[in-house]
Amino acid sequence: MKKIISILCTLGLIGCSAATYGFELDNSDKSLTVGCKSAYMMDSNSGECIYKQNECERLPIASMCKVMTLTLVLDAVDSGKLSLDDTVTVSDNASGMGGSQVFLASGCKYQVDQLIKSIVVCSANDSCVALSETIAGSEDSFVDAMNKKANELGCNDTLFANCTGLPKSTQYSCAKDVAVMFRNLLKYENYFDYSKIWLEDFIHPDNRVTSMTNTNKLLKKYKLCDGGKTGFTNEAGFCFTATAKKDNMRLISAVLGADSSDHRFASTVNMFNYGFNNFRNKTILDKDVVLNDEFAVSGGKKQSFAVCPEKSCYVFIEKDKEPEIFYNVIANQAKAPIAKGQSVGTIEIYKNGILYETVNAVAAEDVAKANFGDNFKNISDKWAI
Repeated sequence: MKKIISILCTLGLIGCSAATYGFELDNSDKSLTVGCKSAYMMDSNSGECIYKQNECERLPIASMCKVMTLTLVLDAVDSGKLSLDDTVTVSDNASGMGGSQVFLASGCKYQVDQLIKSIVVCSANDSCVALSETIAGSEDSFVDAMNKKANELGCNDTLFANCTGLPKSTQYSCAKDVAVMFRNLLKYENYFDYSKIWLEDFIHPDNRVTSMTNTNKLLKKYKLCDGGKTGFTNEAGFCFTATAKKDNMRLISAVLGADSSDHRFASTVNMFNYGFNNFRNKTILDKDVVLNDEFAVSGGKKQSFAVCPEKSCYVFIEKDKEPEIFYNVIANQAKAPIAKGQSVGTIEIYKNGILYETVNAVAAEDVAKANFGDNFKNISDKWAI
């Protein structure tokens, strides 16, 4: 028999402030002006849209296509196909890439970790091609995988023709798709090991040194920003996708076709300020706090045990609104032994009557299997009653 517990969560609204410098957060501003051809902003946790402007218009995105390049590279690392300590032998093709680069030497071996860093920090085209050839055998095969992944993410207004973003008439995306792809990239936590680097030297095997400076200027101008990818060509204009975090809310933005580098960064800051001023994530469940009700267990040294959510859960809300939020805890039949952290049910979170998120309920403690003496005692206790 499944046990269902319904709990109504009362929402308390709090103010939002941010420690920023360079671009200051204006807590009184509830309007938003974005000076670019296309823009999109979402809450990273829920994927809910906060702002959109011509968000599905197909436009060139220049080096922002490296968001997908990095996704496939970090996925290869995550799956074990590639190790950060592996070395890559650079081909003539890779070393001959134009545009932004770290000037890889043909025939030389470079560590995967170095190449990833050069892509994130200074948008190195030669490193992109070197890694694409290593992972897929050729850049063309890698691009096929990029398009396949875009389709899996529902990015229907995206088509890649290379892994660098160098101009090609058959390559395009849109602000919404870029934000969706960047959100997916951020699930790889080691991305942030690279994205926060401002200045670093790239050391070549022949002891040459290429200085790398992060193209994301908001790292120095907007303290909440901890990741992003720029793009520029004459065809694309100035583009930028970025992320910023305040307390438990992470926002993701994308702007395409700004007329200057300053305008793309200012537009992004305006979007983030608007998001932090007017929205927040309400904590519904804390993974470190046990639920009020215990689950029954059969065959154990004890008859019930404490449970907690597998992860902390938040609901994205407007600050001046109070939606009805509740959750149902659904207990599976539990039989000892049970290990702490073991999944024992689910928790369904609802916002205004609509299912918002489902998370596992896990045991907050171990429950050992009962022995003969425990069973005899349980029977004796029942007779005594």
